[in-house]
Amino acid sequence: LGMIGGLGRLSQNWVIHGVATLYVEIVRGIPLLVQLIWWYFAFPVVIQGIGRWLNIEAIANYQSNAIFTAVTGLTVCYGAYMSEIYRAGIQSIPKGQAEAARSLGMTHFQSMRHVVLPQAVRMVLPPVGNEFIALLKDSCLVSVVAVADLTRRGREFMAVHFNPIEVWTMVALLYLVMTLFLARLVSWVEKKTHFER
Repeated sequence: LGMIGGLGRLSQNWVIHGVATLYVEIVRGIPLLVQLIWWYFAFPVVIQGIGRWLNIEAIANYQSNAIFTAVTGLTVCYGAYMSEIYRAGIQSIPKGQAEAARSLGMTHFQSMRHVVLPQAVRMVLPPVGNEFIALLKDSCLVSVVAVADLTRRGREFMAVHFNPIEVWTMVALLYLVMTLFLARLVSWVEKKTHFER
């Protein structure tokens, strides 16, 4: 979603550019928790209304699924942030690269696919890795929409055993282990794909 949004923001077509810009600005302007709550409560109402309007019973009876809500909310939110990262990565590649590819007979699509995007993806690995780490940490917010994640399990365990310090310390350590692993993985991938400019 981030790559599509980034390409949309760079599009010469004013409709595509406008839709991508609107998506990025709206999503980045609304807190993630509010977005998750909207996806859980308002999205089903919108879908049901469309189903009734189109007279399609399966859509009119749509019920929200907590996991779908969580995944969709996180994807839409972080897709907007990743759009800006990919846009900046694509813009960081010298224009001469794409011009040289087109002078060799490549179309705009081919030059983006074979020349610009492979370089841009390598350039954006560190910030994309940071976004994945932030996504992992923000996933604790999905417990608000009834997804049984690490934070929700910690709250349930604490409610039974009444030992908040131990529970939240363990939850924090588990998140720390996961984020450190992800940071090392991103660092390893970055080293494997490193290139000199």
